[in-house]
Amino acid sequence: MSRASGVGRPGADRTVVLTLLVLLAALCWAYLLFRVGRLSPLGTGNAANFRVGPYHADDLARLLALWTVVIAAMMLPAAAPSVLLYARVKRLVRERWVYPSTFLFMLGYLFVWTCCALAATLADWQLHDAGGLDETMAIAHPTVGALALVAAGVYQWTPAKHVCLDNCRAPLAFVLTHWRRGMWGAFRMGVADARYCTGCCWLLLALVLPAGVLNLPVIAGLISLILAEKLLPGGHVVACGTGLGLVGLGTALLFP
Repeated sequence: MSRASGVGRPGADRTVVLTLLVLLAALCWAYLLFRVGRLSPLGTGNAANFRVGPYHADDLARLLALWTVVIAAMMLPAAAPSVLLYARVKRLVRERWVYPSTFLFMLGYLFVWTCCALAATLADWQLHDAGGLDETMAIAHPTVGALALVAAGVYQWTPAKHVCLDNCRAPLAFVLTHWRRGMWGAFRMGVADARYCTGCCWLLLALVLPAGVLNLPVIAGLISLILAEKLLPGGHVVACGTGLGLVGLGTALLFP
């Protein structure tokens, strides 16, 4: 069978897809560094005027883009094994259009991440207009951050967390049991896998809201935690241990 029909060169597929993932991650971080380098929250011009006036449509559009980039930067490293595996299986089952299908699989992830970004944007919008954000776009009231830490820590022990984490740690099982043919099938698979991935990490992602959407140390720390849960042999133990740490930290902030 010819290469045009989709057979051969799995090593080349891995190189192409991995290069694309690295490029996307690099673009996300370049944008975040650019935003931090400007040191100017959205819709303000400078930090001193941060609370002056509500967000307008263009501010909300930029905030949605920022949240989408933040979530993509955090989740791309964790999603990379699933994307690479999808491309490999697509080649092995001798289906056509490996690269376009893999791109649509990734678009399924992006669709889910954009939905999460929309929810975060709406929350930031309401908090900003109510005067609840400081000049770093973090929630001004420390109690909110402490409660978010406790909630995220408790979730680390729930069955829902560990069911989703099982799926994230064993992407082959998902690919084999949820396989769908064709372009539309690739997008649907991406959406389904992203739902598990987001279900595993959604409260960790939500910690960016009280910390500030441009708090790069917090974002980098959460990326490290998400990768540790997914890739280390004791990922479930890491999740539970982190949960205890988050609950302890949140409690300490609530009752100093």
